[in-house]
Parts: sequence; C-alpha cells; structure tokens
Amino acid sequence: MDRAPGMSVRLKLTLSYAGFLMLAGVILLAAASLVLLRYRQLGIDAQGNLEISPQGAFALRAFSPAAAAALAFLLVFGLLGGWLLAGRMLAPLTRITDATRRATNGSLSHRVLLPGRRDELRELADAFDTMLARLEAHVAEQRRFAANASHELRTPLAISKTLLDVARTDPNRDTREVIDRLHAVNARAIDLTEALLVLSRADQRSFTREHVDLSLAAEEATETLLPLAEKRGVTIETSGDITPTTPTVGSRALLLQLTTNLVHNAIVHNLPDQGTVWVNTSARPGAVVLTVENTGEQLTPQLVSTLTEPFQRGTERIHTDHVGVGLGLAIVRTITHAHDGTLTLTPRPAGGMRITVELPSATPHADG
Repeated sequence: MDRAPGMSVRLKLTLSYAGFLMLAGVILLAAASLVLLRYRQLGIDAQGNLEISPQGAFALRAFSPAAAAALAFLLVFGLLGGWLLAGRMLAPLTRITDATRRATNGSLSHRVLLPGRRDELRELADAFDTMLARLEAHVAEQRRFAANASHELRTPLAISKTLLDVARTDPNRDTREVIDRLHAVNARAIDLTEALLVLSRADQRSFTREHVDLSLAAEEATETLLPLAEKRGVTIETSGDITPTTPTVGSRALLLQLTTNLVHNAIVHNLPDQGTVWVNTSARPGAVVLTVENTGEQLTPQLVSTLTEPFQRGTERIHTDHVGVGLGLAIVRTITHAHDGTLTLTPRPAGGMRITVELPSATPHADG
C-alpha cells in the first residue's frame, strides 16, 4: 500500500517529550510569576488599591529574562533528551524491523533475541521469534513434502511410461497383462492424488464444522473395512461409551477419514494370520478419545516417531502386499491438529502399535 511520507516515530516521541517539558516549564514559570505578583512587594495607592511597588516591578523585570533563558534551556534539553530517550526506547523495534526485512527476503533463521527483563517490547520480540521458528519449520516441512510428493507421483508415471514403451516395442506381448499393470499403477496414482487433496484440505482447515459422534464414525469405518479384515484373517473388536450428548465438533468427512485410516492401517500392518485390532471410543472431561490398537511385529519408539511424516514407511512395514501411498498416518496427524486434538503413537510391548486421538468435546452451543 502506497502511503504519503510522514514523521518518524522517534521524531514524534522527541517532539512530544520536548513539548510536554516546555508545557510543564511554562506552567511552572507562570505559577512563579503569579506568586511574585501576589505576594512580593505589594503597595497601596492613594485610593487604597493594591499596586506593584517599584521594588516589585524591578523584581518582575529581572525575573523575565531568567524565565526566558530557563524556557530556552528546557526546549534544548527536551529535544536532545527526548531524541536520546526515544532512540533507546525504540531500539528493540529497530531490531524487530530488521528481522522482519530479513524474513521478507527469505531468511527465516534470523532471530531478534532481545536481551533484558520481560516487558511489552520483550514479549513482542519473543512472540516474533516464536512465529519465525514456526514459520521456518512449516516452510521446511512444506518443501520436504513437495519433494516427496513429486517423487511419489513420478514413480507411477515412470512405470506407466516403461510399460507403454515395452508394449510399443514388443507387439507380440500380451496386451492384457500390460493393461492390468497400467490399471494398478493408475489406481495408485489416483489414490495418491486424492490423499494429497485430503491432506491439503485438512491442513488449511477449510471445512464446515458440525457436531460429530466419534463412536459412530469408528463404527462406520469398522463396518466398511470388515471384509478386508476377514480376508486377511484379522479380528476387529470394538467398544465405546461415547453418547450422542458428548460429541466432538469438526468435519464429519475428515473425522471419518481419520478413523478409516487408523483402522485400515491397523488391519494391513498386522500379523499374517490371527491378528487382532481393538477400536475403542471413550469420553473424558472436556475431551473424546479414539484408540486403535493392533497386534503385529515389534516396533521401536524411534520408528514409531517417524510414521506420521508424509511418505514415511517403516522398514518392517514396507514389504507388505498393501504398501499404500505413505500418507495414511500423515493425514491422521493433520486432521487431528486441524481439530485442535492430540495424536499419540505408542509401540505395544507384545508387538504392534497403539494410536490414540484425543479431540475436544463439543459444548452445548459449539455448532460452528
């Protein structure tokens, strides 16, 4: 926005300080003059009226130059002192401005690091440093995500190109096999694209909020994935005590996506046979909780801590017949954060993993 140039804040503070000092000086000198006129060397004329005696007039004339000199001194002192004091007070703002300019130019690693005790300017600088730290982390995460997404999207395209080249150079090759493989690769690319759209939508929080019963979402996800569980020999056990009077508030579609991803992840990354998945919903004071637990291979805490990163698949989990697109738990984390919740991943001592999602419960008037 173009704006007309104006006085600097430092000059405004200087003039304000000097003006206030001059005003105080004028009031003080005026009060002194009144006292001098009122109480010093008052005489009485022939008619009985009070008048200034010659000695009083002389004192008043002698006082005037001294008063003018005092006002001039106050003006100079106010301007110089105000300029120095304003510069000292505005020094933190100068550091914040420099950091802002660096951030505008793309340098997000710079920090204000304002020293001294806590005051309003120190709190502003600390808040600005916190904002820069979060922005730097977010930008780094977005760049890493974009690079990973480009790599993931490139893979099915490269496979499709290879299959088409083979079919073109080998006319005697069975086209049905090529078509089937192309169909599988194309389906994977579509799944990845849809997952990216869900992730972007949840991250931007561009969704309508409504009352959602988390237990119903978990029940729907479980029923949808029951055939997959039966096919893989996995038993699903559900339990819950959430009532419709204590729902959470958010996007029904995204919360269903969250529960579906968790249950699907628990089914796919389970024991080869006779595996179990436990799905539980419960209510706590001010929160609703969804817990999905599954049997499976032993997982280390270090591995579990990386599984919510986009396109991260543990080495123990990648050699399955249903690898997925590597965004399942990343979507769960993003949806949870978009609903102001917390996500906790814990390896089970007997193998497998326990995932807990805690969301704020709906208040009676939280219609959103």
